Amino acid sequence: MAHRGDPPDGPAENGASGQDDEYGSLVFDESFVRAARLQEFSAQERMGEHARAVRSLHGRAFRHGSRVALALMVLIAMAFGTAVFMGLRHPYESVSGRRAEPLRMTVVPLAPLGAVPAGTPAALFASSPAAGYPKGKDGINPPAARGTTDFSESQVSTALATVKDYLVASSLDPDVLSGNSVRPVESLLDPDQTEQFDRSVSEPHDDGQHAATGWLVRFDPARVTPDPEIRVRGTLRYVQTGSDALEVVSDHTFTYALRPAASGPRRENGASLFTVRREMRFRFDREDLRLHRLEVLTSYLQAGPQSCPADTSAALRPLLAGERAVSRGPAGTDPYATGRPVAALCGTLEVSSPPSRTPADPPGPPSP
Repeated sequence: MAHRGDPPDGPAENGASGQDDEYGSLVFDESFVRAARLQEFSAQERMGEHARAVRSLHGRAFRHGSRVALALMVLIAMAFGTAVFMGLRHPYESVSGRRAEPLRMTVVPLAPLGAVPAGTPAALFASSPAAGYPKGKDGINPPAARGTTDFSESQVSTALATVKDYLVASSLDPDVLSGNSVRPVESLLDPDQTEQFDRSVSEPHDDGQHAATGWLVRFDPARVTPDPEIRVRGTLRYVQTGSDALEVVSDHTFTYALRPAASGPRRENGASLFTVRREMRFRFDREDLRLHRLEVLTSYLQAGPQSCPADTSAALRPLLAGERAVSRGPAGTDPYATGRPVAALCGTLEVSSPPSRTPADPPGPPSP
C-alpha cells in the first residue's frame, strides 16, 4: 500500500518512502505555484562566487510600473490643462490682433452770462432743469439688449453693463471726483490705452489726447467739494460695426451741487450747481467682452460755469456762487439741450427754464 506522498506507481526506486522524506508533508496548492515567479540566472551570471541561483522579477516589474504610472499622470495633467484652456475660449471665436486706438477728446468750458446763482443744493436742484432727473447711477439706464448679427444678447448686455460701470466710476465715484483715485476708471480700460491714460493723469495737456478730464470728471479739490447728491439723465445706444466690433454711444448730463472747499471762503447758502454733459463712444471686441473692459474711442465734454478760456486739462475749475466769468465764449451753449453738441473751444452757458413737470424718460435707442 502506497503511503501519502508516494508516487502513483508506489515507492521510488531509490528506496525513499514518504515517511522518510522530510518534505513529504508539504502540499503546494495552485495559488502558491502561480505566485512563484522565478527566473534563473544565466551561466555567466552564476559564475560569480556569491551569485544567487535565481532572482525575482518583482523589483524590475515595480520600477517599470512606476514609470508607466508617472507617464500616465503627466498625460492626464496635460489633457486637463488643455481642457481648461479651451474652456476659457469660445471654439469658434478668434482673438482680434487689432490694437486699441488712442482716445480723441474735446473739453469745452462754458462761461455764465452773469453771476453764478447761490443757494442750498435742494433749492438749486428744484429750480433747475435737473429737478426731475434721477439720482446717481439710477440715471444711467441701459436699453433692452438684443442680439446682433455676430453678437449674442448676453454679449450686448455685457457691453452695456461695462459702459455703465465706466460712467459710474468716472462721473460719480467720490474719490475720482475729488482727485484721490483713478483706479476705478483705469481698471476698466483696454491695456492698450493705459499708457495714454497714465500720461493724461500724470502730465495732463490740452492737446486733444492727454487731458485727464477727457477720461473722467475731476474737480480742483483746492476750490470745491462735491455734494453727494448728483442728478443724472441720458441715453445709451449700441450698434455692431464689424464682425468683431461692437460700439456703444453714451450721452449723459450730470448736475453737481458744489460747495467751497474747507480752505476757501465760507458763504451762507453758498452752494452752486455745475453741469457736465459727456458724449462718449466705446468699442468692444470679443476679448474686451470676456474680460469686462472697454476701449474709449471719443470723448466730448461740455462743462460750466467756468471762466473762458480756462485750462481744464488736469481738473475742472468751477466758478462758485456769486462769481462771474472773466470772459465769455462766442456762442451760447445749453448743456441740457439734446442733439449733437456744438464743437467749440469755449462757449457761453445758457440754461433753459426749469420744466413745469417731471420730464418723460428719454427715448430708447434704435434697433441695432
